[in-house]
Amino acid sequence: MLVRKAEFIKSSKSHAECPPPKKPEYAFIGRSNVGKSSLINTLTNKKSLAKTSARPGKTQLINHFVIDDNWYLTDLPGYGWARVSRDKRMSFMDMIKTYLETRPNLVITFVLIDVRHNAQSNDLEFMQWLGFKQIPFAIIFTKADKLSPTQLEANIATYEAKLLEDWAELPPTFVSSAHNRMGIDSILHYIHNLNQSVKD
Repeated sequence: MLVRKAEFIKSSKSHAECPPPKKPEYAFIGRSNVGKSSLINTLTNKKSLAKTSARPGKTQLINHFVIDDNWYLTDLPGYGWARVSRDKRMSFMDMIKTYLETRPNLVITFVLIDVRHNAQSNDLEFMQWLGFKQIPFAIIFTKADKLSPTQLEANIATYEAKLLEDWAELPPTFVSSAHNRMGIDSILHYIHNLNQSVKD
């Protein structure tokens, strides 16, 4: 699937301000500095659709984009380290969790993980919360181009083994790079198939 049109709609301070839930919606979230904006720009073939920054924690609102007039892509604030107060980080998480629990057209949430690092507690806790709330999610490992093929395979195997300590089975998983487009077609094809199933 090739994205031919991607447009920013609005930024919202809460789920109540989000656009009407009339299209299938796919949320993207991850720890600060995971490469979320770069991945979104690569998925949509628009270099500046999502704003990238050298300062982690820049995304602080729920950002909606409409893709090919057919589905919503939602860019959620990052969690974990950010140059904001603890109270502000808690406010972000409350906003994010309320959105995820109440958005009726949300098809799946993509949780982005930097494949270069060991499993982080806030990633694992967030996915545990998604599972507890029965919110469907998939994992996208980012920055795969930063590792050799051998190290990439080893890091993914280690991460999946850690997940299987608490999960009976793994969620859908993708390995990606915004730099060389690794995994981009697979992610878009997955979204396309989900869109078809929602319509059916």
